[in-house]
Amino acid sequence: MKIKVYADTICGWCFIGQTNLEKALEDFKDKKIEVEHIPFQLNPDMPEDGIPRSDYLNIKFGGKEFAAPMYASMTQTAKEIGLSFNLEKINKTPNTVLSHLLILLAKENGKENDVKKDIYTSYFISGEDIGDREVLIKIAEKNNISKENFINYISKNSQIISSYQKKAKEKNISGVPFFEIENQYVSGAQSSEYLRNFIKENLN
Repeated sequence: MKIKVYADTICGWCFIGQTNLEKALEDFKDKKIEVEHIPFQLNPDMPEDGIPRSDYLNIKFGGKEFAAPMYASMTQTAKEIGLSFNLEKINKTPNTVLSHLLILLAKENGKENDVKKDIYTSYFISGEDIGDREVLIKIAEKNNISKENFINYISKNSQIISSYQKKAKEKNISGVPFFEIENQYVSGAQSSEYLRNFIKENLN
């Protein structure tokens, strides 16, 4: 079985969905299930250097106070599955191209899941700027990817994320997380129990 996970690295619901998927997969350790992480950008027009978080909240929601209920719900849902979000630490909403490229690079040594989790943790728990090369280099090196390898990879592949965005659009994917499981689709940060049952129903 192959599971394609469409997600953005600045999407808290994607972090929750990824965590629930990992928990669901614990029941299928005897099965051959491949998880492929597909880049998706919620803000494809984001400036390369990102923008201040306050500006983003004004543009996206009309102000911090209007975003508060959704973020409170997300933080509570995260807490229920063991994730301690610290959204107040986030000062910038970054462009996510470089973080997606690092995940794609990590696939070469089978570390994409670990790298993706580290990127989520860096942003949602530590409040770091995951659009910053130095932050991503630290994550790369933690996962046995050299700085030189990462810099070389992003210099040669900077345009490929837009091609993934185009493919997602062709599938009418407008929000994430989005799971493609054996040509069946699951949208949203579903519970581990829901994902577990869905996987079981589609196993050959």
